[in-house]
Amino acid sequence: MEHLNEEFAANIAANIAQVRQRMAAACARSGRQASSVELLVVTKFNPAVAVLAAHAAGVRAFGENRVQEAEAKFATLEGLIPGSAVHLLGHLQSNKAKKAAALFDCVQSIDSVDILVELARRAADSGTVLDVLFELHTGEESKSGFQDTDALFHAMEKAATFPSLHPRGLMTMAPYTDDMTVVRSSFKACRKAFSQAGTLFPSADFNLLSMGMTNDFEVAIEEGSTMVRIGTAIFGSRLQQ
Repeated sequence: MEHLNEEFAANIAANIAQVRQRMAAACARSGRQASSVELLVVTKFNPAVAVLAAHAAGVRAFGENRVQEAEAKFATLEGLIPGSAVHLLGHLQSNKAKKAAALFDCVQSIDSVDILVELARRAADSGTVLDVLFELHTGEESKSGFQDTDALFHAMEKAATFPSLHPRGLMTMAPYTDDMTVVRSSFKACRKAFSQAGTLFPSADFNLLSMGMTNDFEVAIEEGSTMVRIGTAIFGSRLQQ
């Protein structure tokens, strides 16, 4: 792995500080504590040194979209990012479930009962308990996610039967648009489902509402997000050391 360049690390740290300031301002507007929202840094398409730089700046949650990329990247980081959790954000195929169960601390993209069952089986085989979030489709062009709350709650009921899975909350992606009215509506729908799910399946650990990316995270925070997934605002389309 390449050596972490000081100028590169300082640049990443400055970008993270700016994002945190914007997060805190959004929390203040909403009457929330800044500590109520966690920053997850999306490191997909960026090298291992980008993860090191973000970790040095205090980040402890990282997100990747593909199992294969994450496997190669984080193998080189073993022991170098203590206290960190790695989340899978992208769609998970059944044939990658075994690797995902071993590699990730949390899978945010549970979008079907089939993948839920396979992931539970693989996590049990490896002797792990895996955090999972259920992805709710709220209007984004992608077809990923449960299409309605009936399907979502059915999957959550199924998840409760697997001791190898630890349901932690919901995730959604708002439509990619400059129309913040549409975006806000998406987040409101997910927040409503999150509240309903918490009532139906009460658990103190069901507390992650993963909403908001670079283009809309402030609106997501205003609508109740407890975790924002930021990549571009920190690394650009892809930062090079």
